[in-house]
Amino acid sequence: MAKAKTAYVCSDCGAHSVKWAGQCPECGVWNTLSEVRISASGDSAGGELQPASLGQVAGASVDRIGCGFGEFDRVLGGGLLPGAVILLGGDPGVGKSTLLQQVSASLADSVSVVYATGEESLRQVGERANRLNLATTAMQLLADTSIDNIIAQAAKATAQVLIVDSIQTMSSDAVPSAPGSVAQLRDCVGRLVQFAKQNDVAVFLIGHVTKDGTIAGPRVVEHMVDTVLYIERDASSRYTLIRSVKNRFGATGEMGVFAMQDIGFREVNNPSAIFLPDESTGEPGSTIAIPWEGSRALLVEVQALVADSASTHTRRLATGMDSSRLAMLLAVLQRHADLALGAYDVFVNVVGGLRITETAIDLPAALAIASSYRNRRVVEGAVSFGEIGLAGEVRPVPYGEERIEAAIRQGLSRVICPEANVPRRKVHGIEVTGVRRLRDAIEAIT
Repeated sequence: MAKAKTAYVCSDCGAHSVKWAGQCPECGVWNTLSEVRISASGDSAGGELQPASLGQVAGASVDRIGCGFGEFDRVLGGGLLPGAVILLGGDPGVGKSTLLQQVSASLADSVSVVYATGEESLRQVGERANRLNLATTAMQLLADTSIDNIIAQAAKATAQVLIVDSIQTMSSDAVPSAPGSVAQLRDCVGRLVQFAKQNDVAVFLIGHVTKDGTIAGPRVVEHMVDTVLYIERDASSRYTLIRSVKNRFGATGEMGVFAMQDIGFREVNNPSAIFLPDESTGEPGSTIAIPWEGSRALLVEVQALVADSASTHTRRLATGMDSSRLAMLLAVLQRHADLALGAYDVFVNVVGGLRITETAIDLPAALAIASSYRNRRVVEGAVSFGEIGLAGEVRPVPYGEERIEAAIRQGLSRVICPEANVPRRKVHGIEVTGVRRLRDAIEAIT
């Protein structure tokens, strides 16, 4: 029998080292290398699989499986793909287990589903099913933390979908370390990925997150899976967002919107409606933006408040957009729009808890600041998008026509956008005004 080997693994980044050192050679963090024993296997499975030509697999089409939620299918890229491995992360209590139990109950009507939990008993899972009104008996439950037994039982049940809750509680007999350790996570995820690819089984993994919001464990886990989803929910909001930060089979950055109710999650088919409260739109300092999220345009309200500063140190705070971007916009407004903002506190907020990272938010934020500073309302029914340069020019952004179409569907009457984004053909149902300079946009909308 081959002798077991010893290695040292960094608990922070997962890097391997053949000998112990006080500092990890990869990430540079101190005192993170711990000893693990790697059992040598005498059996090799390398000869069991044979290569296939590209012509045998290139023409094969695979139908995606609907998960019961249109918004969740959108985030996945159009539905669940057989053989895909999806990692779902989020803060404690945000609803990861609830969502996947609803998804598994819907999938169980058409495919074979095995739900494996290492955190709850079968009775606890059943109580949640009763609370969510999931009256299904087709889904098979397994309460175990052994990844070897879970894979064996899923293969025995010819499962087409396997859900593991959570990956940090699972352990492999081949790795002599505690569940949740770097070595265990790498081995368990690797075993599940191999099982999924060889048997065309879709696998959902629930992952815990650290205090900074990332999946607990080495980042290599996120590289091993096909899709990484995060559930986000503001404590003051009843709406939950699911974002795709990695997707090999769909658009990265896609977002789905859900509402949490007593009977679980309910999808929001028109997210723009929840980000546009009627009572505040049209007041000074309020304007509407059209950010691009994943594969669609959303309409959100952007508010700004310009107030006299109570101290010599002015405050510039941004919620929902980059604070450094706000500082740049204020400098451009002062230089190229003659708005003396140096003695004022400026606050910008994206309504609904949505965070916008793209530059198309520049023009709406600048117009909201100008509206609040002048105490003049923005033209009723107007919406805007565009990037602002340091010279005061309004630069084009991608998906201009799609953003305009989203404004038409929402019943708005006017769009202020970069001149380069104005469609060549006449647009019916809305007035499109193209601008080149920030000063022209302010005069056109306030």
